Amino acid sequence: SDGVIATNHEDLQRLKHLPNAALIPIGSNILQPLPADFDPRMWRQRAGAGAGDFLLAFFGLVNRSKGLDLALEALARLRADGCSVRLVIIGGETGSSDPTNTAYQQEIRQQIERLDLPEYIHTTGFVDETTVAQYLTASDAVVLPFRDGASYRRGSLMAALQYGCAVVTTQPGVAIPAFVDGDNMLLVPPDAAALTDAVQRLYHSPALRSQLKIGAKHLAARFEWTQIARDTISLLERISGVPA
Repeated sequence: SDGVIATNHEDLQRLKHLPNAALIPIGSNILQPLPADFDPRMWRQRAGAGAGDFLLAFFGLVNRSKGLDLALEALARLRADGCSVRLVIIGGETGSSDPTNTAYQQEIRQQIERLDLPEYIHTTGFVDETTVAQYLTASDAVVLPFRDGASYRRGSLMAALQYGCAVVTTQPGVAIPAFVDGDNMLLVPPDAAALTDAVQRLYHSPALRSQLKIGAKHLAARFEWTQIARDTISLLERISGVPA
């Protein structure tokens, strides 16, 4: 090939020896604007959160790599520490691409019962893009504890950034300069104790939550589809030597 596009840093590391290898990310596949009558209080109530509750969101299919079990363990620890925290699982279905997801989902159900968490968790099942957007925006923070680390590969992370969420996720497996701990997300090791500590920081610091939301919106501009199109055109111009 005369050129190659990698959508993430992990693939670029394997392809960078090739001529004209470029990093051009994917954007969010959840793009619907919030409705004009969006009321976060209504969506928090649907998730079971009252005025004094801290609402966490987890978004995506149930898959072991996404670390939902770590989020549940953190939720149990936070509640044991006296934090009034609840969790909305947006989606929470198994999909059809990985047959092991069904067994993992059963483990998740058993874990929820074992940790006495049923009354503190709301699972939406499959919902449309507008509903996803409203649950994400109404939440106080989004937890995405990927076992293999945060990455441009993760569409759920792209969606959380798209809506300017305060994100807690796991340290990338490779260096990603755009992900800045404490500025546009909190980055932690993939374990429940570290995740708990990070959520506690957000629970006690509205200022930190505000900073992460601002940083997320700034970072999201990197993943706008119009910018992706411009970057793709630039690569094609460089390869062909012909301006578009």
